[in-house]
Amino acid sequence: MRHAPIDPQLFITNRANLASQLLPNSLAVVNANDILPTNADGSLRLRQSSDLFYLTGVDQEETILLLYPDAHDGKFREILFVREPSELLAIWEGHKLTKEEARKTSGIQRVEWLTEFRQIFHRLICESEHVYLNSNEHKRAVIEVETREARFVAETMQRYPLHDFQRLARVMHRLRAVKSEREVELLRVACAITKAGFERVARFVKPGVNELELEAEFAHEFIRRGGGFAYNPIIATGKNACVLHYIENDQPCRKGEMLLLDVAANYANYNADLTRTIPVSGRFTRRQRQVYNAVLRVLRAVSAAATPGKLTKDWQKEAESFIEKELVDLGLIKMSDIRKQDPDKPAFKKYFMHGVGHPLGLDVHDVGLTVEPFRPGWFLTVEPAIYIPEEGFAVRLENDILVQEGGNVDLMADIPIEAGAIEDLMNS
Repeated sequence: MRHAPIDPQLFITNRANLASQLLPNSLAVVNANDILPTNADGSLRLRQSSDLFYLTGVDQEETILLLYPDAHDGKFREILFVREPSELLAIWEGHKLTKEEARKTSGIQRVEWLTEFRQIFHRLICESEHVYLNSNEHKRAVIEVETREARFVAETMQRYPLHDFQRLARVMHRLRAVKSEREVELLRVACAITKAGFERVARFVKPGVNELELEAEFAHEFIRRGGGFAYNPIIATGKNACVLHYIENDQPCRKGEMLLLDVAANYANYNADLTRTIPVSGRFTRRQRQVYNAVLRVLRAVSAAATPGKLTKDWQKEAESFIEKELVDLGLIKMSDIRKQDPDKPAFKKYFMHGVGHPLGLDVHDVGLTVEPFRPGWFLTVEPAIYIPEEGFAVRLENDILVQEGGNVDLMADIPIEAGAIEDLMNS
């Protein structure tokens, strides 16, 4: 475990919040993710199910959480199932959680070996009236590989076809969207590690440096602080920045170019998300600064506009109106273009074609019911941009905000963003 131990009260509270949302006499089951294969006998590192981690803090494969809040016998209300350690496992795979370690991590008092799950699950499902099963219901998910959770759902519904099955994902989306104080503390650490990485790289950038060298600098800073990359880093110089998800990161940075850095840290499975665009030579040209300041104005306006009670679609429209005005002032579009535009293909889309932000947390594009109004405690990215392929550069800026009554909190407010502050940092 690279991160510091997490107070299990976080997971105890999360389970209590979930239990309060279930129908009477309901059973809920959440599975760990699979360890995914690569080629030959290779495999990836485990990326734990965010829902299981949210509810238990356990970051180990083949783990199952069973919740039955209304169980007649109190010892069946919360049960955690984990792999039984052995000498063979210790030799080949390393340490596995003991029952006591699993209790300490999760705050769940009853821990059983995984081999006991089937018998206990059958007993309890026969006593329950409703069964909550989990699935990936993120609206942008592309699901081509069957997960452990999906296999469990299919098997359970086949074995117990007369039960009333409920969607756990919808309940989890609503709960996970609102971040607790303990979660915000972990997110602050992820943001602090991100700041350290960005400042290290900003001082390192100069003409002739390769994008891959910059990725290595980020990795050095993130890993030594107990973190890692929250997502595949985007390190894009010049025209590369006009490719929204550029990840080759293998080109030299040239004098006079702009460099887009969409790179952030993960800490204890919680993710930051940062973008800065900086001049390779350490000084903005007049035109680069014009575009940069335009995007910065939009970021600040949109950050303030993410108020409780507002719908995501209305927030997006506000952002687009701010961008549209800046594009006119920059001479990129004309008022006549706006007057004659196809409403389904507005003129600004040539230079700004994506969403202005998204929920953030245990997943980079975190779950949340985005058709519902913002609520205090939502954690959002704010990422306006202007892409100008014909001029060979783009500017995207991104900070992470916590939605609050009376004014939002920017968890990246201490990371340099003003054009002058960027120049000072690069030349310090």
